[in-house]
Amino acid sequence: MATSDTDPLLRLRQSIAANEAPIATSSPEPTSDATENLAVATHLQFDNPHFSYPLDTPTRFISSNKPVDLRSIWFAWQKKDVAIPDYIASAQELNEKLAGKDGAPHIQNLVFVERLDLITWLEGASEESEYIKGLESEASATLSAQVASGATGGVSTIPSGAAGTRGGRTIDPRLQEIYNGERRMGDRNSVLRGIKPTDFSHVRKIAETFLSRSRPSKSLTAAANTSLVSLPGKPLINPGKPSSHRRPDPIILLSPSASSLLRLSNIKSFLSEGLYTPPTTSTHANILHLTRLLPTIDPHRPLRFILVDTPEQFKPDYWNRVVA
Repeated sequence: MATSDTDPLLRLRQSIAANEAPIATSSPEPTSDATENLAVATHLQFDNPHFSYPLDTPTRFISSNKPVDLRSIWFAWQKKDVAIPDYIASAQELNEKLAGKDGAPHIQNLVFVERLDLITWLEGASEESEYIKGLESEASATLSAQVASGATGGVSTIPSGAAGTRGGRTIDPRLQEIYNGERRMGDRNSVLRGIKPTDFSHVRKIAETFLSRSRPSKSLTAAANTSLVSLPGKPLINPGKPSSHRRPDPIILLSPSASSLLRLSNIKSFLSEGLYTPPTTSTHANILHLTRLLPTIDPHRPLRFILVDTPEQFKPDYWNRVVA
């Protein structure tokens, strides 16, 4: 494969960047006359240093799964400012002139996307092209290996496979050097919590302080057991019969903001009668009780709701009763 010193596509890009356009000639000799007619020209000559390429040399630019010759590349660059119909017409006209030559060379038409990608790459506006195969240069490959091993500058590197390859495809060596300098990033969980497993045993101790409040104490349990003993003149309480207990009243927590549409001053009429009245600030009550029959919960007894606008007096178990 061609190196950076002999690759015609790279030499063309470098000459364009240096404002030293190559010259189409009818022979490989440096003293041959230049010509603008690609139907007559056979070579493309570069200076500094001098090198001559036949126009039928295949390049690294791939179109329709085959390499495009240098003649088509140079023709596309010359017609970079013309419209697509004019470009196609000029290519057909040039192919008619080339039809009588030996070997029948011809200009390969590039579609709009390929032509735009080629011109952008030749102008230096982009460093890589999906239609151009990577250039395997021995010098660049050696430098990439040195950077990857830490022998020369750069930061701590990561293995990136063979030099000049990424994801199974060949890329530009200069871009490979940048890839070799990448740092490996951890996954989201490692970034947030670290690589070591987190010990949450202390949470159990904290939770015990809240759970112990809802558990009956030993003295209350002993008193309850003592109440089961039969006393003179009193029947024995049946331990198998569950004692009735009152359902805790649900709590509705309202917003204390002055801009809230529903406050303690108008929430009762809104929930009981379905009427909305603008809230007032004249009330001093911070708690209300509202009774409503909910057949889906208890069809016989109405359910009482407690309405408050601040949780300042809340106990820890009150939060389990908040329903809205």
